[in-house]
Amino acid sequence: MVRCSCVFFRKYGNFIDNLRLFTRGGSGGMGYPRLGGEGGKGGDVWVVAQNKMTLKQLKDKYPKKRFVAGEGANSQVSALKGSKGKDCEIPVPVGISVTDENGKIIGELNNEKDRILVAEGGLGGKLLTNFLPLKGQKRVIHLDLKLIADIGLVGFPNAGKSSLLSQISHAKPAIADYAFTTLKPELGKIMYNDFKQISVADLPGLIEGAHMNKGMGHKFLKHIERTKQLLFVVDISGFQLSSQTQYRTAFETIILLTKELELYSEEVQTKPALLAVNKMDLPDAQDKFHELMNQLQNPKDFLHLFGKNMIPERTMEFQHIIPISAITGEGIDELKNCIRKSLDEHANRENDAYHKKQLLNLQISNVISYSEPPSKNARTSSRMDRN
Repeated sequence: MVRCSCVFFRKYGNFIDNLRLFTRGGSGGMGYPRLGGEGGKGGDVWVVAQNKMTLKQLKDKYPKKRFVAGEGANSQVSALKGSKGKDCEIPVPVGISVTDENGKIIGELNNEKDRILVAEGGLGGKLLTNFLPLKGQKRVIHLDLKLIADIGLVGFPNAGKSSLLSQISHAKPAIADYAFTTLKPELGKIMYNDFKQISVADLPGLIEGAHMNKGMGHKFLKHIERTKQLLFVVDISGFQLSSQTQYRTAFETIILLTKELELYSEEVQTKPALLAVNKMDLPDAQDKFHELMNQLQNPKDFLHLFGKNMIPERTMEFQHIIPISAITGEGIDELKNCIRKSLDEHANRENDAYHKKQLLNLQISNVISYSEPPSKNARTSSRMDRN
């Protein structure tokens, strides 16, 4: 049973990544004191992950967002044990994190058909409750969507991330020559000749201070938590948000992006990363690229140019650095190959680590089984055989 109340949501464009819902388990059914009958338990409220579902669809279908499970059946002469109330299922997209009103994580839904119990139904009336039913659990929950993708594009506004996504995939993001054209996450898939597919997330551009929720802030940063690897995209000519802000070279943008990731989450900063140096079709791009490579090979020689609060604890070590032009297509095929190679290498390392762990567990199990003394029954049986 679904009833209506209020809902709070955060969105950019038509994209919604956070919803606040009221949930309540169903009340139990009445007991039957004279015959000792037990009322049915109230129904439970579950959050269930479904493919091709969005939080916007959920909001549109249930605009007031009050989810209440069915009541348990009363005990009666014809059925002393009352039946359980009907469960209520809330359909959500894959990639949802569910928290309570205090921010405590209830669970995560990372695969289709994953389900989380968020509000339990009340017990039916029975002897212990003087045959009176209990009410269901009330709970306000927050659904927080974090996109799941193989690659997350990281860069300042107008670095060419959207143009790059349109080059390497079939996605059609908004593209224009001004900052913040990407106001909502865009997902695309790189298709390879052997039918391999790699998902890429183009996320709203960062600005300095994003870790403090400036600009798109946490709306951007939270989405890269579930990407397997990062692809930094920088403009070879540098970046300046406006005439009132300081101009940053390509090397400075990389250092500042790294610092923003570090301040938000050290775990995010340790993800494997690649670097795409974009707009190589511009004049003097080759000279600037050689200068950038020198800076990246010896970053400590140039960190004195930054304030102490701008220098990350560890500089980013890129697995591949690829010069590209999202406009002309230069370097795009090489970039796609490097993305595939990096992900395959990472998957192989994870598989090797998993198999080593399984082998170690098996060895430990064998050692424990060999070291256990024979049971008393086994020793008695052995003596009887000798007699």
